[in-house]
Amino acid sequence: MSTTVPKTIPGDPLESAPVLVGRPDDRALTESLLTPVLEPMRKGWAALLAVLLAGMGFWLLCLYEVLFKGIGTWGNNIPVAWAYDITNFVWWIGIGHAGTLISAILLLFQQRWRTSINRFAEAMTLFAVAMAGLYPIIHLGRPWLFWWLIPYPSTLQLWPNFKSALPWDVFAISTYATVSFLFWYLGLIPDLATLRDAARDRTRRIVYGIMSFGWRGSARHWQHWRIGYLLLAGLSTPLVVSVHTIVSFDFAISQLPGWHTTIFPPYFVAGAIFSGFAMVMTLMIPARKAFRFEHVVTARHLDNMAKVMLATGMMVAYGYAMEWFIAWYSGNPNEWFAFWNRATGPFRLIYAVQIFCNVVAPQLLWLPAARANIAVLFLLSILVNVGMWAERFVIVAVSLTRDFVPSSWADYAPTWVDWGLLFGSMATFGVLFMLFLRFIPAIPISEVKELRKELEHEDHHAAAKAAAAEGA
Repeated sequence: MSTTVPKTIPGDPLESAPVLVGRPDDRALTESLLTPVLEPMRKGWAALLAVLLAGMGFWLLCLYEVLFKGIGTWGNNIPVAWAYDITNFVWWIGIGHAGTLISAILLLFQQRWRTSINRFAEAMTLFAVAMAGLYPIIHLGRPWLFWWLIPYPSTLQLWPNFKSALPWDVFAISTYATVSFLFWYLGLIPDLATLRDAARDRTRRIVYGIMSFGWRGSARHWQHWRIGYLLLAGLSTPLVVSVHTIVSFDFAISQLPGWHTTIFPPYFVAGAIFSGFAMVMTLMIPARKAFRFEHVVTARHLDNMAKVMLATGMMVAYGYAMEWFIAWYSGNPNEWFAFWNRATGPFRLIYAVQIFCNVVAPQLLWLPAARANIAVLFLLSILVNVGMWAERFVIVAVSLTRDFVPSSWADYAPTWVDWGLLFGSMATFGVLFMLFLRFIPAIPISEVKELRKELEHEDHHAAAKAAAAEGA
């Protein structure tokens, strides 16, 4: 593979950290990006998958306990009726937001640095939404009746209450999952056709041939593909704001101190993008090293994602400050006590974890040296995900432990089923992501090739301009 790096344009700070190292030809790009899919199974990959499958098995055991014994296996009580179940739901649905942002919004704004990371983010979105969608269903207690939340014409006259935000969640999550899947799969079709042509055995050629829908790469195919891709990107963009806004309404439309606040919709959206980018970083850094993707996932990509994490982290920190200000300025003793209890009550350590991971630790990203350090970025991405889960727990469970009436106050302690559903969902998410890395190109080959040609054209144009300047 050719790895010759072209001369950079003097004074151009962006080209000092390129989005593509060197200018490898199309064949070299195809071979390098298809290697994880076509090469024999690695022992390390198989060992990690086995560990994650064991965690998934424990998750299934916990689901069995919930489905056949009931939600009494959880630590929920009165008044803490929502705890790990809704905490995990809000956390997972937030993680899925970065995929839509990277794929759709950055595409519409023609940001080149999205090219090598958008498929990671799209796959993460689908798997995170799959994990998130499970929790509201099992939370119902009778999950086989989840369809009662869907308002469709029925002789049973089952019309859900639209004053509740829970039916809105059904629409938001189902729409988000459907559009995200279509957007992800449409982007995959050219690469599935490449896999079909490069596969060495007949079974793979047949499977990838069916999945690519007869793609031939003709001008007409590319024309329709681009139109559909842009339309789905435009359709996906409002979902970034709408989905987590609707999720925040589950809390904001209530009267409970700590929930009843108008700042929740933008605050939840910023937190979702914050945690989503952190998860992309958590997944990408090891995969980038394991599959030698450094030439397509460069320091420029990591630096830009770190900057987005810093920006959204500052928005989250502003949201925390505004919550305290509103609680003080309102003069409502119940509201003020709810926030004082978070910082000094029985769950103060979790609140301290939230503040440290989401406010203090990300300040390192102001330093260019920290953004260029892979180990620091990986550690910060993990801390952000831990901090965002702690934030969701503080909002959901801790707020419920102290309501208006002191005689109804109660603390909360999770059971082994609660912990199993949390860590088991992480393992299941990991299994899905490992299978994605093994059977589907993690980097969009066709888009990287298009980017390479654009960069080559700019290189030639810059060289011609420099030569003309020297001749003058």
